[in-house]
Amino acid sequence: MGRRTASTRLQAALAASAVAAATGVILTVPETPASAAAAGATGYASRNGGTTGGAGGQTVRATTGTQIHAALCGRASSSTPITIQVEGTINHANTAKVSGSSCDTADGVIELKQISNVTLVGVGSGAVFDQLGIHIRESSNIIIQNVTVRNVKKSGSPTSNGGDAIGMERDVRNVWVDHVTLEASGGESEGYDGLFDMKDNTQYVTLSYSVLRNSGRGGLVGSSETELSNSFITYHHNLYENIDSRAPLLRGGTAHMYDNHYRQLNSSGINSRAGAHAKVENNYFQNSKDVLGTFYTTTVGYWQVAGNVFDNVTWSPASGDYRPAGPNPTSNTTVSIPYAYTLDDASCVPGVVARTAGANKGLLVSDGSCAPQSPSPTPTPTPTATATTAPPSGTNLSIGAGSDGSGKAEGTSYGNVRDGDLGTYWSPVGTTGSVSVKWGSPTRISSVRIREAAGAGTVTGWRLLNADTGAVLATGGTAGTITFPATTLSKVTFEITAATGTPRVAEFETYA
Repeated sequence: MGRRTASTRLQAALAASAVAAATGVILTVPETPASAAAAGATGYASRNGGTTGGAGGQTVRATTGTQIHAALCGRASSSTPITIQVEGTINHANTAKVSGSSCDTADGVIELKQISNVTLVGVGSGAVFDQLGIHIRESSNIIIQNVTVRNVKKSGSPTSNGGDAIGMERDVRNVWVDHVTLEASGGESEGYDGLFDMKDNTQYVTLSYSVLRNSGRGGLVGSSETELSNSFITYHHNLYENIDSRAPLLRGGTAHMYDNHYRQLNSSGINSRAGAHAKVENNYFQNSKDVLGTFYTTTVGYWQVAGNVFDNVTWSPASGDYRPAGPNPTSNTTVSIPYAYTLDDASCVPGVVARTAGANKGLLVSDGSCAPQSPSPTPTPTPTATATTAPPSGTNLSIGAGSDGSGKAEGTSYGNVRDGDLGTYWSPVGTTGSVSVKWGSPTRISSVRIREAAGAGTVTGWRLLNADTGAVLATGGTAGTITFPATTLSKVTFEITAATGTPRVAEFETYA
C-alpha cells in the first residue's frame, strides 16, 4: 500500500579478531548506561523461561556492521552470551559477512541467525542502522535496545532484509525489542515493507517503549491466512505515527496491546484476523481511521477491549471483507494474560509515551503512575583482581612476541615492554593509554606481570583485556602480578585508566 503522507571455536575467534583489526578493534566499553535490559524483559518476552539476552557474558563495542558480525563469530559457541554495544551509523558500506562456527552472517544485513543469548544495544551518541535491516532467524533469547533502524528497502537500491526494519522468521523464541525507533519514508510503492514483522513460528516477543512511524505497514504476525504458528506477542508504551495499516496485522495467535499511542493511522490499525485473539486496553487512538477490526479478509479475528480512548477516530461501515470494530468497539472474546503488568491510565498515555518511547530517550519507563522514571538496573559484577608483588613461575611468553598500543610518548617504544630490560619502557601520551602483547598463533596465559620503571607516575587503575574479543579479564588498582582464569588468545591488552602522572611500563610479562 502506497503512502499518502510523507514525512571451529578458536578459528572463529581468530577470524573475528582479524576482521576487527581490519575494520577497527572491538573494545570493551568503559561506561555502561543504565539499561532496561538489566531491569528485565516485560510482557510475553518474560515467559517461556524469560529473555535475558547476553547477560552474564562479555561486553564488546562495535562501530560497524562487520564488527557486530565479528563479535558474534568470535564467541566460543553460538550460545555463548554476549552484549554488543553499538555506536555510530551502521550501513551497507561497513557491513560484511564474517564466517565462523558460532555464526551465520551475510552482507548487507545484520544477521542474527541460529544463535542465542545476544544483546544488541545502542550506547554513547547513539546507534543508527541506515537502510540496513536486522534479521532474526532460528534464534532465541535476543534483546535489541536503544537503536534506530531507518529506510530499509525491499526494492530500489540498496535493499536489505526484504524491506523489514526488524524481521523475525522460522522458529524464533523470546525476543525483547525495547526503546527503539523504526521508521521508513513511505510505503510499498516507494520500496519499503514492514517495520516489525514476525512469521513462521515466532513466539514470546515484546515490543516496548518504541516508535514506529512514516510507513505504509507497521508490522505483521503471520505471513498468510494459513500460517498461524506465531503467537504470544506484547506491544506496550509504543507510538505508532503516520502508519497506513498493520498496526499490527495479526494472523492467528494471541497478542496484548496496552498503553500504546496510535496517532494518524491512515487506513486501518489493529487488524485481528484468521482467528487471532487480541487484548486491547488503555490505549490512546488519535486522529485515525478504523483503528481496530478485521480488514481485507473474511476470516475474522477477535478482541477484548477495555479502557481505551478514541480521540477523533472515524469508522467506515462494515461490508464484505472489511469489518471495523467501531464506532463503539465492544469485546467479542476474553483473553487471559499470564504475566503481571501495571496499566497507565489511557488519558496520560500520549504524555508518557512522548517522554519514554524511542531510541536515545534515556531508557525511561513507566510504573503505571503516569510518571516516567529510570529503570532499576541489576548491577553487573566486574571481574576484579588484586595485583601482588610475587613473580609468576615459568617462562615469560612476551619475549619474542609482538606489541602495539594506543599511543606512545616521545622516546618510548611498545617493544620496550617485552625486551627483558627494566631500563627501557613504554609510556602513554598523558596519564592513560594501553599497550598490548600479541602472538602469531593462539597462546594460553593465566597471569601477567606489569613491572613499572622508577622515577615517574605510578598506575592506580587498570583493566586487562582479551583483545581478540574485548572481554575484561580483570580490573584493579596498583600494578603487579595479575592472575585470572586461563585464557587462549592471540593478543592481551593492559589498559591504564588512572595514574599519578605519566606512568612508565618497563615490562609486560605473560605466563601460562
